[in-house]
Order: sequence, then C-alpha cells, then structure tokens
Amino acid sequence: MLVKTISSRWSRSFTGKSTKSKQFSGPQQVGLCLSVLLLFIFALLDSAPAADYLAPESGDFFIRDFNFRSGESLTELKIHYRTLGTPRRDDKGFVRNAVLILHGTTGNGSNFLRPEFAGELFGKGQLLDASRYYLILPDGIGHGQSSKPSDQLHAHFPRFGYRDMVEAQYRLLTEGLKVNHLRLVIGTSMGGMHTWLWGEVHADFMDALMPLASLPTQISGRNRTWRRMIIDSIRTDPEWLNGDYQTQPHGLRFAAQVLYFMGSNPLQRQKEGATLAQADKALDTYLSNALKNMDANNVLYALEASSDYDPGPGLETIQARLLAINFADDLINPPELGILEREIKRVKRGKAIVMPASAQTRGHGTHTLAGVWKQHLAKLLKQSGRAYL
Repeated sequence: MLVKTISSRWSRSFTGKSTKSKQFSGPQQVGLCLSVLLLFIFALLDSAPAADYLAPESGDFFIRDFNFRSGESLTELKIHYRTLGTPRRDDKGFVRNAVLILHGTTGNGSNFLRPEFAGELFGKGQLLDASRYYLILPDGIGHGQSSKPSDQLHAHFPRFGYRDMVEAQYRLLTEGLKVNHLRLVIGTSMGGMHTWLWGEVHADFMDALMPLASLPTQISGRNRTWRRMIIDSIRTDPEWLNGDYQTQPHGLRFAAQVLYFMGSNPLQRQKEGATLAQADKALDTYLSNALKNMDANNVLYALEASSDYDPGPGLETIQARLLAINFADDLINPPELGILEREIKRVKRGKAIVMPASAQTRGHGTHTLAGVWKQHLAKLLKQSGRAYL
C-alpha cells in the first residue's frame, strides 16, 4: 500500500529527523545527526542562491509479511521515501529516467536535499535535473521514517542485513512505485555498499551504478574493528537492559565519539580544533547536538546490519556500467588497502577512481559533496547507454 504526501524542499532539508541532515563535513558522511559546522552551512545558504529544483513528494510503502534472512518477519514493514520528478516510459513500457539514491548508515533520504548535493545535481539543467529525471530517495530499513527498532519493538525488532534492505528497496520500486528499470543507482557509504549489491542481485535492472565511499568486500580489518567497538559499547552497557532502556545508555556517547572520529580527515579536524580547548569544544558541541536525536537500538542495528555484506564473490555478474569513487583521505576505506583497485578488475564494465585529498575533500564524508565528484558522474551518464531523455 502506498501513502503519499507533498512536502516542501526546505522543510525536508532542514527540519527532518535525519541523522545527517545538518552536517557539512566529517560525521555528516557516516550518518550522524548534526554537524559541528551547522552555522557555517547556514552562512553558505545566506550567501548562495537556492537551487531551482522541484519540491519532493513523500510517501510510505507498506509491505505485508516481510520475511528477513534471519528467519524473522514483520507483519507490516513500512518503507518511507521521497521522490522528485515524474517517471517516463518508452514505447515498451520501461521507465527510462528513474534514479535510485541511497543514504549512509543511520541517515535517511532527506540527507540528499541539501545545497551540497541537491543544489549541485537536482536543479534545472544540472546532471540529475528533477524536471527530467525521476529521483527516488528511500529511507532504509531501520532508518529515518521507515520501520525501525525505536518505533516500538526495540531489541525485539527483527535482525536485518544489507540484503534485506536491498530487497525492500526493490519491492518499493517494483510494487509500490511501479518502476521496472533504473537509469542509475547511486549510493553513499552504506548506500554505496548497497549499490554494489544492486548490481549483483538485480543485474539487468539498471543502466549504471555509482557507489561512493565504499569497498566491494566484506567488512573486515579496521572497518570491522570500529563497528565492533560501537556494537560492544552498547550491548555490554548495563544501562542497555537488553534493549528495553527508558533513557539512552551511556554507551551511545562512545558510539557517537567513534563515528565522529572516523567521519572526517585529520586536516579538517585540525582546522576545527587548532588548540586543545578548540578541539574539546568542537567535540562537545557535536555530541551535545548529535545525542539529542540518536537512539542506541537504532545505531546498534544499523551497524550490525553490515555483517552480511560481501559482494566479492559476485563481482563478475555485474552487467551495468559501474563507476566507483573513493577518496584518498577516507579513514573508513583507506586507499593503501588496494582493495578497490584489485577488485574493480573483476567488474566487466567497471572503473574505479580514488580522488586525491584536497582543500575540498572531507575524508569519508566527501561522498555527499557532489561538487567534488560530479564531473565523473557526467561521464558515467554519457557512457552508460543511449540518451533516453
């Protein structure tokens, strides 16, 4: 069942409950709530004209008796979404202008309705012009306004993984929105990992794939370590009470600190905190804002969901043209591992770019700064099939 509402672009951009909605650097990109640079963003908005793109339409799609890979099920799974634009079909009935845009860990689809993303891509004449494309921005399971542990079930919510999240996205498209083809799948961080899985699980469903700030391999090494640190900080906290806490356990504060640490690059952190006092103030300000909107069970489930991620065995099955973009100053997916460069060779029509660190990059979070990488998106759109629009 589909329920839709029309919402203002501005209200979705700045008043939603997105865990990344007000971030510009660092923790914005790993899905926490508010950035320590909020005032800087508002200053940018005051000095720059608003992008001219269509207001999003919001809705909820309800999936009856959704079965998870864990063997658990929900009688009704809600997937919240936003769309911009209108689907266009060819003479065979295939939608040719749909673009699926997937958010990062603990984020939601409204994270993309900001100047540094939508303002660079969705406006008139821009690469993903909302008057030409049908843009679909879902909230993943456990995130945003979709069904999640904090709604009611807490730690009794079914265990879900990335493949469950991709399946729910597919059903939203095909059953809810009646979309039978995608021009592009583009995802950031966790959404980037989902993009790799989309290319394997639904190989003939899209023309192009663009995973940002992700690696096509299972969660391991330091990437697994920091995730385990967060998971353990919540699960071993006596205040967690097996998920039935009345107030947020203190382990959530440590979780927020780890995400803050991993989300940016050392140069940016040094600029924000050039002295001991300034560094402490930046962290304290961030935590004060972020913890107002975080929930321990939601964070726990979001981090544990990555446990089933491993596109490695199926990379040869990807048919669509794929462009993976990572960033040299990304602490979560550091280029010295060489994983992306090695594994992209197994993707038939794949290409990988690691963008060098610069004054414009923000480590992992550069994935949401479209102005840094949009020239590569332009090439991908040009190379990935005939012009449908």
